Amino acid sequence: MPRIQYLTDGITVEVDSGTTLLRASLDHGIAHTHVCGGNAKCSTCRVLVIEGLGHCCRRNERESLLARNRHFGAAIRLACQTSVSGDVTLRRLVLDADDVLLVNAEAQGAAVGSAGRDRQVAILFADIRNFAAFSEAQLPYDVVHALNRYFYRVGEVVVRHGGQIDNFIGDGMMALFGATADVANASLDAVRAALDMLAAVAGMRPYFEAQYQFALRIGIGIHYGEVVLGAVGFGDRRRLTAIGDAVNLASRIESANKESGTTLLVSGSVWEQVRDAARCGRVIEVPLKGKSGTYPLYEITALGAADT
Repeated sequence: MPRIQYLTDGITVEVDSGTTLLRASLDHGIAHTHVCGGNAKCSTCRVLVIEGLGHCCRRNERESLLARNRHFGAAIRLACQTSVSGDVTLRRLVLDADDVLLVNAEAQGAAVGSAGRDRQVAILFADIRNFAAFSEAQLPYDVVHALNRYFYRVGEVVVRHGGQIDNFIGDGMMALFGATADVANASLDAVRAALDMLAAVAGMRPYFEAQYQFALRIGIGIHYGEVVLGAVGFGDRRRLTAIGDAVNLASRIESANKESGTTLLVSGSVWEQVRDAARCGRVIEVPLKGKSGTYPLYEITALGAADT
C-alpha cells in the first residue's frame, strides 16, 4: 500500500492505490483545507510534493488549467485531483485562515510565480564603493539625486541586456537574467551587462568628481544557480523575486571584490558558460562569508574575440 508522509504534520499514513491526497487526509483526520469542496475550482488544497512525484497521477484537464493560470511548477499539485500509486512525501501549503486569504488574493491578481517555482538564473549584485563616506559628506537631497542618476544609467543597461532588476538595497542593486524565460545565454547576458555597467560608471565619474568630489566606483558579482522565483509582497506592491542560497552566494561574490581589489568577479558556474566569449584576468581562491571552505572566483576584464 502507498504511504503518504506529511512533513507539516509529522504524520505518515497508508492508503489504497488510486486514493487522492485530499481523501487520504480527510480519512485520517488531517485538517486539509479545500474551500471549493474538492472540485479544482480553487487551490487551497495544494501541496508541494517533495518526494515521489512519479507516483502521482498526471494532471487532468481541470488541474492543468488551474496550474497554467497560477503558474504552478510540476511539484505543486492539487490534492483533490492527485491520486497516488506509490510512496509520496509532501507538505501542505495552506494551513490556516491567513493562508486562505493569501491564496484568494493571489487568485484575483494571478501574480506570476505566486506559489514559487524553481529556475536556473544568473544573479548579478552591484554595490557602490565607499558609499557610506559619500552619504555622510553630502546633503540628503544630493544623496538621493546622485543615487537616482546612477540607478537610471545602470538600470537601463540591465534591461537592455535582457535582465530584470529584482531589488534596490541602499546603494546596492540585484538583477536577474533568465528569470522570466529559459535563456541559454543568461550568464553571458549578465556579464555583458556588467561590463557595460562598468563603462557607464566610468562615464559618470567626471560628473561625480566635479559635483561631489567623489570617485564613483562599483563592484559586481555574478553567480549562476537555482533559485525559487515567486511574487512576494502585498497588494499592488507584489513583485517577482528570487530566493535561495544562490542569491546569498552572488552577494558574497560581489563583496569579495573589496578584499581582492577587483571590480567584476564571477563564480565557476558562470565562468564555465562564458569562458569562450570573455577574458579572465585573475583567478582567486577565497573564503566567502557564511560558507565553508574556499571558492574559485574569476575576474572578468573584457569580452573576448569570440564575442566581438
